[in-house]
Amino acid sequence: MTNISNHSKIIIVGAGFAGLGMGIQLVRHGERDFVILERAADVGGTWRDNHYPGIACDVPSHLYSFSYRLNPEWSRVFSPGGEIQQYLRDCAREEGLLPHIRFGADMQSARWDDAANLWMVETPLGTFTAQYLITGTGHLADGRFPDVDGLSGFTGQAFHSADWNHNVSLEGKRIGVVGSGASAIQIVPEMAKVASELVVFQRSAAYVIPRFDRHYSEAEKGLFRRDAEAMEALRSEVFWGGEYNYAQRRNVPRFLNEAKTMALDHLAKQVPDPELRAKLTPDYEVGCKRLLISNEYFPSFLKPNVTLETSALARVEGSKAISAKGNGYDLDVLVFATGFEAVRPPFAKRVFDKNGVSLDAHWDLGMQAYRSIAVNGYPNLFIINGPNTGLGHNSIVYIIEAQVDYILGALGYAQDRKIKVMEAGREAEDAYMEDLHSRSEGTVWLDGGCKSWYVDPRSGRLTLIWPDYAHAFRDENGTFEPGGYLMDGMLQAAAD
Repeated sequence: MTNISNHSKIIIVGAGFAGLGMGIQLVRHGERDFVILERAADVGGTWRDNHYPGIACDVPSHLYSFSYRLNPEWSRVFSPGGEIQQYLRDCAREEGLLPHIRFGADMQSARWDDAANLWMVETPLGTFTAQYLITGTGHLADGRFPDVDGLSGFTGQAFHSADWNHNVSLEGKRIGVVGSGASAIQIVPEMAKVASELVVFQRSAAYVIPRFDRHYSEAEKGLFRRDAEAMEALRSEVFWGGEYNYAQRRNVPRFLNEAKTMALDHLAKQVPDPELRAKLTPDYEVGCKRLLISNEYFPSFLKPNVTLETSALARVEGSKAISAKGNGYDLDVLVFATGFEAVRPPFAKRVFDKNGVSLDAHWDLGMQAYRSIAVNGYPNLFIINGPNTGLGHNSIVYIIEAQVDYILGALGYAQDRKIKVMEAGREAEDAYMEDLHSRSEGTVWLDGGCKSWYVDPRSGRLTLIWPDYAHAFRDENGTFEPGGYLMDGMLQAAAD
């Protein structure tokens, strides 16, 4: 028998930006019958889990924050991860969310009970039930290890960047960093400072542009404290600058050339040696993978203790890490900066429909959802940061806020009309996805000549990224419209 104290109207999964943003707006709209299930012992999501040396955001902090909780105290343009984590802690405490959060409540399974019209969520704290289930687990929630032969027999220490082992002493050690993406370009310069020898396993080179970072002066922060409009103006400037960059992803030659010139000029300025520069030059179109920002990554390879291995880590034999090209390196530590389980998000394996089919199995050809938020066959489920919500050019927090607004509209619509169950219609979902697929054709993500986590290899479709401007997402998906949904009696008729 389910503990009645564990029943609520709404269950939110995750206490990162998505889950906290949803909770904040529920409270602000007078809804307090909800719980937030968080697997860890603190809020923060990816900013709690990622605490590697050098971690910082690659979106300016005045935009990478809630529009309704501006923060005049950001220390610099691109704030360190610890500051973002503290910002989220402050949000949870000051917005009154802590009584709603159940820490240590990992969602082990969530099943739709069709007879009771409830979601049944199993956790280490017991069973929670609710009319609505809202997942906010994020794209960057679970680190992904590559399949490396012999890794379990490595005689040194190995860990993922998303689970950094601070108990491992790195000073004077022989360190290998596997990867050359957004985390790696922050980690490599820090490892170069302490390692006796550093080897970077680069499967593919990255486009890197200058990081226009600096500290905010006390005078600037004072202005922000006195005048919120100054922060709003800065947010707007950053946002529309990002929107300008979206044209690169549409394969528009002028904008592609601008971005490529900036990146290759940055590389040429920082790496004068033509042979090394060639190894660090990508062989695909700019924007096909995430455009990275750093002033310290390239100079790391000029140091005598740093080696660039231009192939992936293939296997491990004892203490020796051997690349795909057959080069071997004796190492003490392996750091895997190899990304996250994003194309097949782990939460989807734990969410089941009335027939026991997992969302992961349902998505056997890749993620898809109506309005990027609701899935046919999974009633009263809303997915924040789900299919086609990622951005390569702007702030994901903007997308999260649009999705929260959509969910608020759906909840209000159902409450006003005493609707118990709503579910995305199959035809509406398929039509929406066909439209996105059509819009994604010709973009650098599909035609840029690279392999990236934005594209599901099973279907070849763009399933992670929103293939348009960020403001277009809000225009199209920020306001609930009932037309694409089946509700109550309509669902029963469809079942019959």
